Amino acid sequence: MNAPSSLLPALVRPAVEDRTWLASDHCAEPVLALLSGLGWPTVDTPEANVHCTSPDGRVYVGWLPEDPGAWQRGIVWRVQVRPTDAEPWTQEFGIHTPSEAVAGFLAALISAPAS
Repeated sequence: MNAPSSLLPALVRPAVEDRTWLASDHCAEPVLALLSGLGWPTVDTPEANVHCTSPDGRVYVGWLPEDPGAWQRGIVWRVQVRPTDAEPWTQEFGIHTPSEAVAGFLAALISAPAS
């Protein structure tokens, strides 16, 4: 699951006045651009949900703006990880979490060194 550094987002240190991304705009583009750039297959549903899976099948990312079950739990992003040598785990992000923060989480997850 290691990604070449050329495919990961560049480290940016915005000036304080440039941190408008800290407020969610409910746009999935930062995450979808990252995953698309890494070659992850993406499936759009007629309901406007998007599902992405890593090429090795061990990481799933769901953008779920129209999933009733997700909305009942107050989430819009679901990340599910199936490690080869550990228990699966899930991380969910709420509707007010900026997509840039989710993209940062995923970039760190994907670039984490193999144990």
